[in-house]
Amino acid sequence: MLNIRPIPAFTDNYIWCLDDGRHAYLVDPGDAEPALAFLERHRLTLAGLLITHHHLDHIGGIAGLRQHFPDITVYGPRNPAIAGIDHALGEGDTLAVLGSHWRVLAVPGHTLDHIAYFCADHQPPLLLCGDTLFAAGCGRLFEGSAAQMYASLQRLAQLPDITELYCAHEYTLSNLRFARAAEPDNRAVQRRFEAVSRMRDRAEITLPSSIGLERQTNPFLRCDTPELQRAARGHDAADTSPEQVFAALRRWKDHF
Repeated sequence: MLNIRPIPAFTDNYIWCLDDGRHAYLVDPGDAEPALAFLERHRLTLAGLLITHHHLDHIGGIAGLRQHFPDITVYGPRNPAIAGIDHALGEGDTLAVLGSHWRVLAVPGHTLDHIAYFCADHQPPLLLCGDTLFAAGCGRLFEGSAAQMYASLQRLAQLPDITELYCAHEYTLSNLRFARAAEPDNRAVQRRFEAVSRMRDRAEITLPSSIGLERQTNPFLRCDTPELQRAARGHDAADTSPEQVFAALRRWKDHF
């Protein structure tokens, strides 16, 4: 049985732990200290790391974890700037993790090297998406273009609705505030905002989400809807094509 559990790090990061009760893989370990404490508390032996992109809050713990577990295997994108990668991965590559099979998806936009990991043989399917797709939002465009990010998000949106998505930050409530502003007549957004507000009041994690829920409530996956087209035109969208709507929404969100 594959467990997926969050390890809070920094102020709003999640390092995801995939484990079978004995061995574990960590996803985007930006900080070794909370990861090591979690592994010790749950008596887990670290077998490997899965990296989605090169930002420090996702790779900063690699060296520290390797000091304690020198035999781990580190998987990550084909970016020589990331120190410690043992197996560089790109579009279409596959890997086995604790008996589950994962496919690598190239999803540039947030960064040019960004990859995601998709497991179709788990029920429900699983998506480790780093900072590309967030609950009710998406990552900033630090390196890629709006066209690249839009294409990456559309690709993830085509995964089965029941796919559970595990992103790397607790941004859901702030993302839903923007979603309400962008699409105020979307009742699903309002219901989700109210539910997530209660969860955060109790300091509960709001993840995982699902692709189906994101298709209903994430404005960046709904750029073909009339209300968001109107909102985007009010924020300098060049036209109402989904790509231009996405670009305008992303610029708006950057300063929201």
